[in-house]
Amino acid sequence: MACVHKIFLVILFYSVFLQTCVIAKHQVPCYFIFGDSLVDHGNNNRLVTLAKAVYLPHGIDYSSGPTGRFCNGRTMADFYAEYLGFSSHIPPFASSNGSNILRGLNYASAAAGIRSETGHHLGDRITFDQQLKNHQMTMSSIEETLGGSHLASAYLKKCFYHVGFGSNDYLNNYFIPAVYETSSMLTVEDFTNDLIQQYSSQIMTLYNYGARKVALHGLGPVGCTPYEMSRHSSNDSCVEYINTAVQLFNLKLKLLVDEFNSDPSLQDAKFTYLNLYDLSMEAIKHPSAFGLKVVNNACCGTGLHNGALTCLSFEVPCTDRNTYLFWDAYHSTETANKIAARRTYRAEKPSDAHPVDIYHLVRL
Repeated sequence: MACVHKIFLVILFYSVFLQTCVIAKHQVPCYFIFGDSLVDHGNNNRLVTLAKAVYLPHGIDYSSGPTGRFCNGRTMADFYAEYLGFSSHIPPFASSNGSNILRGLNYASAAAGIRSETGHHLGDRITFDQQLKNHQMTMSSIEETLGGSHLASAYLKKCFYHVGFGSNDYLNNYFIPAVYETSSMLTVEDFTNDLIQQYSSQIMTLYNYGARKVALHGLGPVGCTPYEMSRHSSNDSCVEYINTAVQLFNLKLKLLVDEFNSDPSLQDAKFTYLNLYDLSMEAIKHPSAFGLKVVNNACCGTGLHNGALTCLSFEVPCTDRNTYLFWDAYHSTETANKIAARRTYRAEKPSDAHPVDIYHLVRL
């Protein structure tokens, strides 16, 4: 029995040693992702919803084919995971088997928003509130695995949390007056204020669940998506009143980040804002500087700007996908995702991230 006991201790020590070595390669021990279709890696695959991408040509350039990613290849979250030193991409919560929770999970769901009703016309989706509840379950499992809440808290405070919501609250709520009443009840400014107030509360819930290094990505120019341009624009120009609304959201979100960072009760945490709007507009105005050629049409789709209908099952996409900004009516190509991830991970301009980029955030 003594021999068996010694063998067990050797195996246990070796396992811990290996885990420590693996973690040592990472800039953070774990990475948690909350958001919508921009970073959904398969959580919607089994839901009753129109918002799913588990068929070709989605994933045509991804190593595993269609996985639920709304992209021809990798998303921003995939690139962040690579930059942070993870050897494989962060798995979706829906398919997690429990063995990989210590390295993080992806809770993102296509059509999800800050508001619970957002996206309901598309079918089932996992709202931010529900994503937080899913993370609470993960926390309980981590506490059990590590042997207590104190050990779990010490572990989680080293992790990176990436949060991105708001696009659907405009795209699939406020600006669809035939389905949602919000635009008839609230001005754009009042609606945005309500969004930011609810978002602030949700982020504080995430803080209470252990998040201490949090990146909040701002909204891109929704009015420049092929979908909105096909609906509202008779030429190649962006829909300005939609872009004005999301810019207002971004302004208030950036101010919220400053408020969090100056709050004495949150001094053990650090928040940063990722400026996707200005970066996207830079690419739209100067595509050749980013190696892009087509910025106003989707690579996969039909109708005006290929944005009237989203990328359908087994539709034939463009062949020169690395030169397109938009993959489908709403989402970016892998090339565009890589540009956005690279610039916000290690900022090339001060405006790319505020107050710090991800590279410096995870080192704080």
